[in-house]
Amino acid sequence: MSKLNLESIIGVAALLIHAAKIDEKYSDEEKILVKEFIKSYTDNENIEDVFKKAENTEKDSNQLLSFTSEVKKNSTNIKSDIIEHLWKIIISDKKIDQYESNLMRRVCGLIYFSDKECAEIKLRMLNNK
Repeated sequence: MSKLNLESIIGVAALLIHAAKIDEKYSDEEKILVKEFIKSYTDNENIEDVFKKAENTEKDSNQLLSFTSEVKKNSTNIKSDIIEHLWKIIISDKKIDQYESNLMRRVCGLIYFSDKECAEIKLRMLNNK
């Protein structure tokens, strides 16, 4: 899998944090999942530093668009991986609320990712739980 640049990694991690916070329960498990995403895309970066930058980016931004603009330029494989990480976070508390479902529909639309593929990833993640 190709790598994202650091700015994109921070942006996607901020999007993951946004997904984690949307149900108003930001758990340690969700933080670990975000850090796993960061680790999977970086080689030598300090994961805690990147995570803190992503938390600050998420806190300072109320625009979903800013998190997705870089993502839509990437390959379908990277988009698929990002959608997978989003679903992991959303289902980590074993329930999916309307705000989380809405977020996924909006993200998929903004990054030009098909609803069908998104649903397939969701099912796979639910079956792996």
